Amino acid sequence: MSTTALLLVLAAAVCHAGWNVVAHGVSRLGAPFLWWGAVASTVLWLPVVPFTGGLGASVGGLAVGAGVSAVLHVVYMTVLQRGYAVGTLSTVYATARGSGPAVSAGLAVLLLGEQLSATAVVGIAVVVAGVVATGLIDRRPSASPSPRLPGAVEPAAPVRSRRRLDPGIAWGLLTGLAIASYTIWDAHALRTWGLSPVSFMVGVTLAEIAFYSATLGRRRGEVAAVARAHWPRVLAFGVLSPLSYILVLTAIQTAPVALVAPARETSVVMVAVFGALVLREGSLVKRLAASVVVLGGIALLAL
Repeated sequence: MSTTALLLVLAAAVCHAGWNVVAHGVSRLGAPFLWWGAVASTVLWLPVVPFTGGLGASVGGLAVGAGVSAVLHVVYMTVLQRGYAVGTLSTVYATARGSGPAVSAGLAVLLLGEQLSATAVVGIAVVVAGVVATGLIDRRPSASPSPRLPGAVEPAAPVRSRRRLDPGIAWGLLTGLAIASYTIWDAHALRTWGLSPVSFMVGVTLAEIAFYSATLGRRRGEVAAVARAHWPRVLAFGVLSPLSYILVLTAIQTAPVALVAPARETSVVMVAVFGALVLREGSLVKRLAASVVVLGGIALLAL
């Protein structure tokens, strides 16, 4: 990967960590916030299109590419928001961003004809190990033994509490699959139709407005209240979310998806540290250790 592509991906990681912190803070708002996020993204980035390659080489390709990508991104955002609502920020984020590049690398080989070295295969295994470690960190009891009342007969065998993985793990893995799906499709669309990353992203967010409008239902009355209460988050999301992906789309025009997808996940460490320091989500040392394992696998994938 060239130095320019690497810098683009690292900058994307910083932006991505930023908007995920924003999204986690309003995860329970659901569709009204996502609707505003799509509106803000479209309004803020549309004026940039004429200065960044216009509509690209194919208007028809832009319509098809952005339309399909919008569906995949809506699925991604819906699953991600659900994960943030039931799980911790660090767990959902690390699981999604750890499994996503592993699946993307495999699909890039199968569908895009990219080459994957033996070192990269080892890297996938290390990433999966880091994802599992993240889940184990957040295990918690699913049931606790009932307190024994005075005079009650002690049971013949002690009741042991069973532990289960944080539900954020399952949602994080589903998010990872969604990430891999839109990453592969978007790389195919940009390369096939010669599309501009900015106009492509604006096309995606424009289509998302229609999708989110259809899902608002009875919550339409909450839209204005969400804007009044959370407009700083809406603006931050509208800037950072598209920017993080525009940088990635620019990078995959010159670098293999199998390398770009894993390298962008350096944001895992940023979010893990934020989750431990600010949100008090478990042990900082353990979270850093699990994140380092994930990053180690990512480093091997990028060799």
